Amino acid sequence: VQLQASGGGMVEAGGSLRLSCVLSGRTFSMYNMGWFRQPPGKEREFVAAVASTGGGRYYSDSAKGRFTISRDNARNTVYLQMNSLKPEDTAVYYCAADPRGIVLDVTTPIYWGQGTLVTVSS
Repeated sequence: VQLQASGGGMVEAGGSLRLSCVLSGRTFSMYNMGWFRQPPGKEREFVAAVASTGGGRYYSDSAKGRFTISRDNARNTVYLQMNSLKPEDTAVYYCAADPRGIVLDVTTPIYWGQGTLVTVSS
């Protein structure tokens, strides 16, 4: 399995970005997907997750109400729409995949993407 994340960049506070992550090498619809982030100097943390069926979505407290995770099984892609961005959202964002269960913590996923940097200026 390979995960390719994209869509990061620099944005002003209050702005929006949409991250994408394409899974290749396996059947995408079999995988529960998640987004994690690692702020500068801090540990990696959970942001959002979606079940393989698309029926369950989960968010960290900091993401609720501002971020939306979605998936397009026809495109083998998971998205993270990020609105009302804050400087504290600055981090490297990673997508992750696991066929066994919902990816709610950093110890769960089997597969990780390479990360995409999001920088939010004040």
